[in-house]
Amino acid sequence: MSFRINTNVDAMNTLFNLGQTSSKLSQSITRLSTGLRINSAADDPAGLIISEKFKSEIGGIDQAVQNSQDAINYSKTAEGAFNEVNSLLNDARSLAVASANSATLTTSQLQANQSSLNSIVSSITRIAQTTQYGAKNLLDGSSGVTASVTDGADVASLGIGGTFGGNSLTANATVTLNSVTAATQGSVNSAAFAALTTAVNTAGSFTINGVTFNANASTTVSDVLNMVNQASGQTGVNASYDGAKIVFTANQYGSVGKVNLTDANGVLLAAAGSATGTGTDAHASVTIGSTTNVLFTGGVGGTDGLTLTDADGNTMKLTVAGNSFGNTAAAIGQAQVGSAQFQIGGNAGQTASLAIGNFAATNLGNGAVSGLSMANLDLTTAAGANDAIKVIDAAIDQVSKARGDIGSFQKNVLESNIRSLGVAKENLSAAVSDIQDTDVAAEMTNYTKLQILQQSGMAMLTQANNAPQSVLALLRG
Repeated sequence: MSFRINTNVDAMNTLFNLGQTSSKLSQSITRLSTGLRINSAADDPAGLIISEKFKSEIGGIDQAVQNSQDAINYSKTAEGAFNEVNSLLNDARSLAVASANSATLTTSQLQANQSSLNSIVSSITRIAQTTQYGAKNLLDGSSGVTASVTDGADVASLGIGGTFGGNSLTANATVTLNSVTAATQGSVNSAAFAALTTAVNTAGSFTINGVTFNANASTTVSDVLNMVNQASGQTGVNASYDGAKIVFTANQYGSVGKVNLTDANGVLLAAAGSATGTGTDAHASVTIGSTTNVLFTGGVGGTDGLTLTDADGNTMKLTVAGNSFGNTAAAIGQAQVGSAQFQIGGNAGQTASLAIGNFAATNLGNGAVSGLSMANLDLTTAAGANDAIKVIDAAIDQVSKARGDIGSFQKNVLESNIRSLGVAKENLSAAVSDIQDTDVAAEMTNYTKLQILQQSGMAMLTQANNAPQSVLALLRG
């Protein structure tokens, strides 16, 4: 046993343990005050990774439930319109049956029935052309339009909705690019420099798009190129030498691609000052099928002069090669009319489709009687009225089947999907809770233990600090 004054090992050990206890007590207080077991990545790195992944999946599920509910409302809108078409068809059938009883009807009465039928047919076509969910037409065949690129060299992507050139797309057609007015990149030129090894005009600083660069008397053109290009990710600008001057060029095309050079010391410019260069957006003329030319304009979204948009919200992104397309018309893609697609899951590929089709009068009842549809029925003769009954019966079957398909899609796909997503969310939320949330009972027990340890540690630190005083007894002796 030894007695020392300069080094109090017992006090140092007690202080270390007290510090550990205080740190754990602070962590326990944080857990109890937030209700979370993981308050920072250091608390449980693996648990944090797993729980954040689960939370992102829960967010996807929440949006998928909303998407499914939107799809139900979409379906209900279409089904409600079909219900009205069914009512009109029933009225039309009554007129046809009445007109078939030609023995009791006069010519004027038959003509009145024909006029009523014409009004019904007009209403059916109007419903088919105007029923919408948001901006999407539902019953004219355009609700499931998709576009695919066939010329990947010139076009990076195509986004075609149900409307093009102000009209609904109701049939498959080729997308043709007729001409492109090229987008440009903003650029600024320096003063003349004889070679890459030529020194800058003077020592000082210059700024490109808010980023400042410093040059001294020995800085060369090559050095300027290197420092500017290394910071290209910050400035959005690349530098090159064309044999006579430095050219600063925006990375992006169009009006968003700007170069702002401020040279207060005349390092690069012929005189102190500033220079600005701004690009121009591309424009393109596009047709789908037999439509007239539709103008696509760049810069509408404000992100890229090569991403073009038309008045109906359709989009097209040109490649750099496509920017130089010129005026030679060429097919670049296909617009396909098919099924409307709904994202009903939280992950890629979890989709469902619903095909509705075109329910204008010209497309109802076809095939029941050769050459006849709802659009060209004749109730003024007994034979015509009997043919009309057959056509109308076929149209009723056609509309009723479509309603049944929508009802099945709503009940067996969408509503079932919402229920299954609810179960998935509940279980994922429980898993996140197990990982992240504090077990309050267990943590309170731990908190109480740490409080006692802290108090006892403080008491023992006092005792350890007082221990060297016993050496005084030896000194006094």
